[in-house]
Amino acid sequence: MEYHDKVLKCAECGAEFVFTAGEQMFFADKGFKNEPKRCKACKAKRAEGGGHAAPARTETKTNCSQCGKETTVPFRPTQGRPVFCRECFQQRRAIGAA
Repeated sequence: MEYHDKVLKCAECGAEFVFTAGEQMFFADKGFKNEPKRCKACKAKRAEGGGHAAPARTETKTNCSQCGKETTVPFRPTQGRPVFCRECFQQRRAIGAA
């Protein structure tokens, strides 16, 4: 099949970009069915996480169920389940692995 350069419009910024014959051949070799939707700049920005903020990590102050020390955990504790400080958690993990 013979490929020719195509001018496409970026779905994100609306700019026109060229989908080269070489890129088309690469897409065909890989079995890709769809043409690219974004220009190289928008594609790169999207790949690095452009604009999509990661959800804030929930940190909760609580008391360790084993030693009673106040600690901060990276989750919201569930009622009825024990919560451990780092030291007690690592001790329990070491005992369980042995």
